[in-house]
Amino acid sequence: QVRLVESGGGLVQAGGSLDLSCAASVSISRLNHMGWYRQAPGKERQMVALLLGDGIVRYANSVEGRFTMSADSTKNMMYLQMNALKPEDTAVYYCYAVQITTPRNFQYWGQGTQVTVSS
Repeated sequence: QVRLVESGGGLVQAGGSLDLSCAASVSISRLNHMGWYRQAPGKERQMVALLLGDGIVRYANSVEGRFTMSADSTKNMMYLQMNALKPEDTAVYYCYAVQITTPRNFQYWGQGTQVTVSS
């Protein structure tokens, strides 16, 4: 069982920056995929940034160039640096991880942290 705990959400004005953190209860080297998703009110959860096993981070088109995902294996932490925030970035942000094992894969989600961008 993997526990993910996000922190760093809050209220920021449009154009501002916010950093999110995610602490994993296990070594992140044991996680095959890691990333960030978000869910705005009345909308489906969508991928924001995803780090796959090849070490490349994929970003949603809507955040490309503004958001940066990173990970620190020495601290078992994941981060999402968000710059040039827009009101449409307002959502609950979730940390996400996948463990690929045999015979099944496991998905894990954090509890979410609210990000609100005011215009």
